[in-house]
Amino acid sequence: MSALRIFGRLARSLPLRPVVGIPLRLKYTQHQGVKGIRNRKSFFEAQMQASGQDNEDLEQEEQTTSSDLADMRFLDDRAYDEVAGGAMRITRDIASSQQVLILQPYVKWGAKRQSTPFDVRPEDQLAEASALIHSLPNWQVARALKVPLESLEKKTLFGSGKLVELKELVTELRQERQLTCLFVSKGTLSFAQKRFLEAEFRLPVMDRYSVVIQILRLHATSAEAKLQVAMAELPYIWAQAKDASVTQTRRQGYALTDLQKEILRTRERKLRAELERVRRQRQLLRQKRKQQNYPIVAVVGYTNAGKTSLIKALTVEDALQPRNQLFATLDVTAHAGCLPCNLEIIYMDTVGFMSDLPTGLFECFVATLEDAMLADVIVHVQDLSHPCHAAQRSHVEATLRSLAFNVAGGDSTASQLPPIINVYNKCDLVTSKSQSSSDPVHHISARAQTGLEPLLGDIEQQILTATGRRKLKMRVPSGGPEMAWLYKNAAVVETTADEENPERLLMHVVISQRTLDQFKRQFCR
Repeated sequence: MSALRIFGRLARSLPLRPVVGIPLRLKYTQHQGVKGIRNRKSFFEAQMQASGQDNEDLEQEEQTTSSDLADMRFLDDRAYDEVAGGAMRITRDIASSQQVLILQPYVKWGAKRQSTPFDVRPEDQLAEASALIHSLPNWQVARALKVPLESLEKKTLFGSGKLVELKELVTELRQERQLTCLFVSKGTLSFAQKRFLEAEFRLPVMDRYSVVIQILRLHATSAEAKLQVAMAELPYIWAQAKDASVTQTRRQGYALTDLQKEILRTRERKLRAELERVRRQRQLLRQKRKQQNYPIVAVVGYTNAGKTSLIKALTVEDALQPRNQLFATLDVTAHAGCLPCNLEIIYMDTVGFMSDLPTGLFECFVATLEDAMLADVIVHVQDLSHPCHAAQRSHVEATLRSLAFNVAGGDSTASQLPPIINVYNKCDLVTSKSQSSSDPVHHISARAQTGLEPLLGDIEQQILTATGRRKLKMRVPSGGPEMAWLYKNAAVVETTADEENPERLLMHVVISQRTLDQFKRQFCR
């Protein structure tokens, strides 16, 4: 028997003790598939299909992906599940029915009172917290309320009077229904805060980090997404362990032994190695894209803004299945499209943004979002019907600037973003159009497919400018090799007869300078 297998059995023989007084023990969730994802093309598939590359090359690339999947068996680790379940309080049976009480704390008075990032109101934060819970199947919101506080840093979080009031509410809800969980909508709760609240309310307590991780695990279907989500869990677990003193740990039931710490370190090493392989593979795909010279349009935005719906409307791709859920997309998926000038392009669907997420959670998806930073044009989709869409826009823009800085290696002079086209989606759900910025904005409805024609025209213009392409009228022999070459290597808008010479045609094309130089070298000697 291998040392690693013995090591795992030893770890499983040291289970975490349950928190005293909590009737329900929630465990760790495994990765599960999500309907509608399996038909999405990978970035490589979309480019190879568009370029006409034969299936043998595609199969060779898919074999590489399969080997990556085979190397991910270490993710299924019962010993690690015990450690993560004790720290994160999330459920293995994601489909089970849960009744959740949501508490949205906010600082209303005192010296530490500050406006929330980008002026997001507590009401909006509470609505977003409810949307997070509704994103999980069969999870119901039993009650959701705002809780004013003087500080978010107190060990007990809530004052004594507020604790009494909340405990009465919990008792009332338990009489009405089977209350199973308490969700405190704060980025992260300290170990002391979480364990104190669990002892007081006799319920498992979750914060935003652990709830979002639960959603991400549900939606992670690709190898890369699973690796990124698994990596995102570790900073949280380490932070919980660091925050817990030995005395607290033994008294309150969270025991992280030396053996379990080694389990975490081993898992982290393997995850970093696999993610590095993913990054190298992405670099190869970027090189292939440059060789094939396909323009890239990255579609970004706040989670559930309608990015996938817009791509479906622009590409008429039936396989795409947009879902009204937060974090429905965790991978960069590529979709072939065509501009009005017949230029073929690639639309890249990206993971959605969200405010009040800890840095450790977001950083695990930076490698995926790097592809967006290297696109030729960015389309920023915003939900016009959302009450705080202006704040969401500010959050996404700030995050994009931070990503560009990271991609540039910390060089502020080289961290320039690609051209950004702002799109207000879901305009059919509002009575009047608003414009909160001086920048030009496209008002569209991806669902009703309105406003798409001007948007496509703008994308075309930005792509032509960003990639150095231009529209030309070229006179070529009818049926000659020049004509066939242009159809293969340029975007042909239209072909008309040459009134001056019946043996020639006028071809209106969109062509880059490099391709034009190739044409001249081959045919204009």
